[in-house]
Amino acid sequence: MYFDHSATTKPDERVLRTFMDASTSYFANPASLHAEGKRTEKLLERARTQLLATIGLGLTEGIFTSGGTESNNLAILGYVYVNQHKGRHLLTTSIEHPSVLNVFQELEKQNFTVDYLAVDEEGRISLDELQEKLQRDTILVSIMHVNNEIGTLQPIEECAKIIHSSSRAMFHSDCVQSFGKFPLTDFTEGPDLVSLSAHKIYGIKNSGFLAYRKNIRLQPMVFGGGQEHKLRSGTVSVPHAAALAKAARLLVEEVDMQQFQQWRNDLVEFFSEIDECKVLAPNASAPYILSVAFAHITGEIAINFLQQQGLIVSTSSACSSKNSDVSHVIEAIHVPQEFEKGVIRISLGKSQTIEEIEQLKVAVRQLVELIRKGVGK
Repeated sequence: MYFDHSATTKPDERVLRTFMDASTSYFANPASLHAEGKRTEKLLERARTQLLATIGLGLTEGIFTSGGTESNNLAILGYVYVNQHKGRHLLTTSIEHPSVLNVFQELEKQNFTVDYLAVDEEGRISLDELQEKLQRDTILVSIMHVNNEIGTLQPIEECAKIIHSSSRAMFHSDCVQSFGKFPLTDFTEGPDLVSLSAHKIYGIKNSGFLAYRKNIRLQPMVFGGGQEHKLRSGTVSVPHAAALAKAARLLVEEVDMQQFQQWRNDLVEFFSEIDECKVLAPNASAPYILSVAFAHITGEIAINFLQQQGLIVSTSSACSSKNSDVSHVIEAIHVPQEFEKGVIRISLGKSQTIEEIEQLKVAVRQLVELIRKGVGK
C-alpha cells in the first residue's frame, strides 16, 4: 500500500505506451533536416505546445529538462546571470526545496543579496513581509506553490500581484508538487517562470519542463549544439517530451481533488485525537499531502514499523530522508522538540482506496500502543 506519491509516482501505463510509441516511430533526431527529423520535430513542438496550454498564465516559451532540479536551477541561475546588471537582490522563502535553496545559497557566495521570507507554524509566508522585502534592485523572487515536505499551499496568485505591482522583479515558482492538481489557468495573474517534473504526475523520471514568458532572457547552463532555443544543448529526448505532455493531460482530466480532500480530512481528524501525534500544517496543506509527527520516536522507526504492516510512507522529504538531522522545513515551522524528529509524510495518489486508508489507521493505532509502552524511546 503506497502512500509516498510526493516522492515519486508509478508511471501510468498509457504514458509508458506513448513513450514506447514515440521511441519506435519518432526515433529520428529532431534537429535533422531530413523528413524523419522534421516529423519528429513536429511531435516535439506539439508536446511543448500542449504543456504550455495546460500551464496557461500567458507563458509561451518552454524548455524540456531532466526534471524539477534542473528546471529550478535554469530558472534561477539562468535569469539572475543575464539580469544581474539590473540589481543583485533576490527573494525566496525559508522552506523551499533544496534545488532552490541551495542555488540561492550559492548565489550568496557570489555576492548577491538574498532575503528569506519566514513562515508561520503552518508554513505560510506573510504577504505583508513579501511587500516589505521587495526592493528597487530585486530582480527575482522564487516561491514554491506546494511544499514538498508538509504540503503547505502558498498564495502564489496574490504573490504575483504584489511582485508585479511593486517591483521590476520576475517571479519564479517551483510547481513540481502542484502541477496538474491545482490548475494555474484559473489564476488572473501568476508566476513568470514555472518548473515542472514528470515523475510526480505519473510520468517518467529524468523528464521535466521550464515554462516562462516570451520577454524573459535566460543564460544557458549547458553549452553545445544549441538545442532547445540555445538554452539546453544536447539531443532532445522526444519520447520523454511526448510522455510528459501525455501525463499532464491525463492528470488534469482525471485528478479527483475532492476525494483526496475527504480522505485527508478523515486522517486529520483521526491523528488529532491521538496525543502522541501532531498534524503539521493541518489547515494550510494541499489535499493530497499529510505530514504527521510522532512524539519521542524518530520518523525512521515509524516508517519501518508501517512498512512491516505493508504500508509505504516516507520521512518529511525523500531528498533528505537519509539525513538524520531535522529538516529545514520542520525547523522553520517550529515543531515542538518532542515531535521534531518523528515526522512522516503521507502522500495520496490516484490509485489509493478507502480500504488502504483504513488499514493505515489500524497500523498507526498499533504503533501508538508501542509508543505508549516505551518502545523506541
